[in-house]
Amino acid sequence: MLTPLGDRLYRTITTVCAAAIPLVLVLLTAVVLHAAWPALSLHARDLAFGTMWDVPRARFGALPAIVGTLLSSLIALGIATPLAIGVAVFTVDIGPPRLREPVSFLVNLLAAIPSVVYGLWGVFVLVPWLRSTVMPVLLPLGAAIPLFRGPAYGPSLLAASLVLTIMILPYIASVSREVLLAVPPAQREAALALGATRWEVVRDAVLPAARSGLVGGVMLGLGRALGETLAVTMVIGNRHAIPDSLFDPAYTMASLLANEFAEASSNAHLSALMAVAAMLLLITLLVNLLARWLVRRVATGLPGEGWSGGRWS
Repeated sequence: MLTPLGDRLYRTITTVCAAAIPLVLVLLTAVVLHAAWPALSLHARDLAFGTMWDVPRARFGALPAIVGTLLSSLIALGIATPLAIGVAVFTVDIGPPRLREPVSFLVNLLAAIPSVVYGLWGVFVLVPWLRSTVMPVLLPLGAAIPLFRGPAYGPSLLAASLVLTIMILPYIASVSREVLLAVPPAQREAALALGATRWEVVRDAVLPAARSGLVGGVMLGLGRALGETLAVTMVIGNRHAIPDSLFDPAYTMASLLANEFAEASSNAHLSALMAVAAMLLLITLLVNLLARWLVRRVATGLPGEGWSGGRWS
């Protein structure tokens, strides 16, 4: 039996669209690696482990930018994850029904704000507040806690992490909310029937059932944080050095590219910047692979899970 023309056309279009995505990724990777190859072949070790970025001397050490990227993203993730999951739990299980949709809408609205607006808010509101209010309070703790040592410049790793926290929170909260909504109502009803409180239902029945999706949402937020450029560039201080504390100015790989790519004139400088872009692409791909592995590992779960002795085991 011949396939109708419409079905064949539909199958062809969907196949082309599906093949275009990996093709674009392969082409992007090829272009970046081709442009970065001169620097990678000559300065690969210095790019990965060097700390000096001196263009006239052709010294391209990107380690401070790598460290700044990872630190700012992980700090933001550590702050945003409990807040986002808390918002998701509130809007699905805990909060009054009349507040759930408005709160969810307001949180999702944060994702629609342009990054330059976050950057301007960070420059004119967050950084002055940190410099005048938060940092003077935390500086006396620097003798015991190295994270709070150093002068209170304002633009710092802490400021960039807080801006990133606000920017990735709606992504994690949105995914977490959809995952919690997908948990079958029978899961909650069974726990309530066995005498669990509302909090015990969430803690021992809902969150374990949704853990694979929650991990995926968290990793989505991490990927968003790694690539953020403009807002971070405006508040992180852009100092090419490994930060010793949260108050020190720092650098990220995206900020390095944004600040120097337009002014790069020599082939060595351009190739070094493309090498930094290649490393950022590699880190992003590794994060996505790690996310898929974690989701699959968490989704597998442990055998014999169920309600026992007043809690789910």
